[in-house]
Amino acid sequence: MANSMAFTSIGLLRFGAVTKNSNFHLTYTSRSSSRFSRVRAVQENEGPRRLVDILRIIPEVSRNYFKRPSRRALFGGISLLGGFYVAQTISLSFGALGVNDVIAAVLCVLITEYVTRFYYSRPKVTFPIALLNNFKMGFTYGLFIDAFKLAS
Repeated sequence: MANSMAFTSIGLLRFGAVTKNSNFHLTYTSRSSSRFSRVRAVQENEGPRRLVDILRIIPEVSRNYFKRPSRRALFGGISLLGGFYVAQTISLSFGALGVNDVIAAVLCVLITEYVTRFYYSRPKVTFPIALLNNFKMGFTYGLFIDAFKLAS
């Protein structure tokens, strides 16, 4: 059983990756078993769609995906909490082992300072750079919280 659907039916038109008069169709082929399903990208004029063409539309699709402020805030929070988690993991692993504590601290400070310099030297802050800065803030916050836990 083979069904052919246009990109408009799966919602990629909403992200701005494909125009309404595009020749690109998605072919979904299903066999009797649900384990063996295959999705193929086919252009009507040129045959199979190349991987390079699919990779070229990814930046535009991601740019359009992150235009909504709610998605930007969500991923900003995820990067902040990810930095906090990484800081807690580094602090716990090096603190429990008691080996290379000074080297780990120096690397953490160097990475934090490099990200700060990278962020503030840019004339225009893009979304991925803002996510990197959020990760750094969560990382620094996690190290401070761990220092307070050790002091008490």
